Amino acid sequence: MGKYDTKDLVKFLTPFDERIRTLVLWLRDYVWDLYPQANELIYDNYNALAFGWSPTDKLGHTFCSIAVGRTSKNVHFGFYWGTEIADPENKLLGKGNQYRYLLVENKTSFPKDYITKLVKEAYSNSVNKVKEPGQFMEGKTIVKSISPVKRSKKNGNKKR
Repeated sequence: MGKYDTKDLVKFLTPFDERIRTLVLWLRDYVWDLYPQANELIYDNYNALAFGWSPTDKLGHTFCSIAVGRTSKNVHFGFYWGTEIADPENKLLGKGNQYRYLLVENKTSFPKDYITKLVKEAYSNSVNKVKEPGQFMEGKTIVKSISPVKRSKKNGNKKR
């Protein structure tokens, strides 16, 4: 399970081009290598494929995530509780009450050392949100939702 459980994710990535698939899987390996004890939660939704890591199976405990839009094809490396972590270099985007993210163009422009520090803080923050010790799980990949209707990558129309 965990890092090597890629069957569903690879299937969900099929509509995206090879550049996106390669980048997303590279980012996934990056997080799994840092936090092999975390759980991967996958959401194959209407207008985005998103997956994140949590010390439990709860979305509210997610500490970081990867998302790719079906129409925009932007890759986000995000923080579910991004407003609660330090971003001294102001690299994170987002104006909402909670989520912050970095647009990832390619491997070479990804600020790996900087993001590693942010992920460490986000993980600690996430663990502190878990109120019941029995909620902790380790190293699982869990498909949380699959939307039966998706947006077409070409024209934004719905597809089944």
